[in-house]
This record gives sequence, structure tokens and C-alpha cells, in this order.
Amino acid sequence: QVQFVESGGGLVQPGGSLSLSCTASGRIFKIYAMGWYRQAPGRQRELVATIGSRGSTNYADSVKGRFTISRDLAKNMTYLQMNNLKPEDTAVYYCNANVQTTRFATITGYWGQGTQVAVSS
Repeated sequence: QVQFVESGGGLVQPGGSLSLSCTASGRIFKIYAMGWYRQAPGRQRELVATIGSRGSTNYADSVKGRFTISRDLAKNMTYLQMNNLKPEDTAVYYCNANVQTTRFATITGYWGQGTQVAVSS
């Protein structure tokens, strides 16, 4: 069974920084694209950033220039460095990844359980 676990959330003042991590465990043959999504109360889950297996990145306009996504292929981990945080960044942040569990398995999307980020003075 494949699992993804996020860590690093918390409460921070506006203008502050947080670093999120996502760790994969279980039977994994290959991880393709990985990404971070967030969901604020009363709103739909939205894309924050994605990173491909070759390192190509994509960001939501709202976080460009403030957030940086990265990954460690050897450790099956992805990270989200968040700088200059704003109150509107408050949300539960979820890790997502497309995973192949064996060489011949279908590529399947997995989600972590989420980590809360709160930006408030």
C-alpha cells in the first residue's frame, strides 16, 4: 500500500515562511509528477505547484515568486518552500503524486492526509 505523509505545517505571521515536506512509503516502482494542492474552508481544492520527474515546474499565479517546489527522486520526497506568506494562503495543504507500484502497473494518483497552514497575526 502506498502512502504519502505531509509535514511542516503550522501557524505563521504574514510575511513569514514555512517549509512543507511529503514523504512516500510502500511499494513504489516509479513516481511521476508530484504536486501540492490546498483547500481553504468553503472552497474547492486548488493547484499550488507541480513538478515533473525531470524537474519541470508549474505554479499557480497566486504563489509565483513566493513558493518553490522541489523533489528528491532518490527519497521519493517532495518539498514546498513557502515565503512571504499571506493570510489568503491559509488552507490545508495536500501532497499528490502519480505512482506506478510495479513495472506493469497502471499509473495511479495518491493523496496525503494534508497539513494545516495558518497565516495570521
